[in-house]
Amino acid sequence: MTVSVLVVDDSAFFRKRLTEILTASGQIRVIGVAANGREGVELAESLRPDVITMDYEMPVMDGISAVREIIKKRPVPVLMFSSLTYEGARITLDALEAGAVDFLPKNFEEIAQAGSGLQKTLVNRILDVAGSRPDSRAPSSPKPEHSSSPPAAKRPVPERQPARRRPAPPDGTKDDPVTTRPKGRKTPAQHYAIVGIGTSTGGPVALQRVLAALPASFPAPIVLVQHMPASFTPAFAERLNKLCRIEVRQAVDGEYLRPGLALLAPGGKQMMVENRGGQPRVRILPGDERLNYRPSVDITFGSIARAFPGKGLGLVLTGMGADGREGCRMMRQRGSPIWTQDEKSSVIYGMPMAVEKAGLSDEVLALDEIGPRLVEGVC
Repeated sequence: MTVSVLVVDDSAFFRKRLTEILTASGQIRVIGVAANGREGVELAESLRPDVITMDYEMPVMDGISAVREIIKKRPVPVLMFSSLTYEGARITLDALEAGAVDFLPKNFEEIAQAGSGLQKTLVNRILDVAGSRPDSRAPSSPKPEHSSSPPAAKRPVPERQPARRRPAPPDGTKDDPVTTRPKGRKTPAQHYAIVGIGTSTGGPVALQRVLAALPASFPAPIVLVQHMPASFTPAFAERLNKLCRIEVRQAVDGEYLRPGLALLAPGGKQMMVENRGGQPRVRILPGDERLNYRPSVDITFGSIARAFPGKGLGLVLTGMGADGREGCRMMRQRGSPIWTQDEKSSVIYGMPMAVEKAGLSDEVLALDEIGPRLVEGVC
């Protein structure tokens, strides 16, 4: 099946080169091009493409405004092009919040070269996001500026439908060997020494929604692994800190873990957790080029399994691929429960599906259930 694409960019060179690359793949058909956001909105409605590629800086209407209009009129996966700078990261995060599903670096030199790695990445990313679910719902309101007033009280848990759990296997079949808990009911509320959350495509907005639901007094430290370039994670940590009542920072090597603090793994590196002498902390290591993901959910979750056997809680949210599955397996083998985001609320149901299909998920939750469930289940 051919994926239809609309290219929106004010650069004639970029529109032409992008069209050539995508058409040459044999799997993608460019059905239209637009030189500004307003044209992009109009063509998105008339041509009804499967995917839209979108620049930010354009005349008449910028990319973020165009994404908002497109998602409002007819939700379609939008792939943003971004500069790998702090300002580019801030703009890209705004675009993801507006409804774009993913982003790629905009590098004129690399995209001009025949056979560049970016070209292969571009084609694969478009094919991956073609079946994604854009989501334009606004994240939770930002927390107020820091003051001397006491931390906000826990949010009341809203009434909701029971979460979907993986059914028990029929008689005579084998369940996953690490499965020891009965299925079909919630894991009991307990004190966790640490909560680990891993995600990829769709993760920036998903993490905002989950973390914004937590009170400043949340009783466990949190480590976050989001697939993201090194130039983006500082801006993302700052954004999360402004939106949430808990404190969120980009992790630095040797930083100690404490309740009410969430540490985000730096892009391009690996984050591990260690627990020596009752003083848990994170270690930040150089990213190994042999590994597909830097940071990797598997590596962070594997370290949680070793440092806190039976005392951690793992969550895997929306994202493509299977990063996190083996880390979850290690955590489960050592007695820690795993929760995953459900298919309906995931932008891309890849990472959570890999965990659930492996029989490692204790609870499968809709995105908006996860924050309140954490408040309810972590004491």
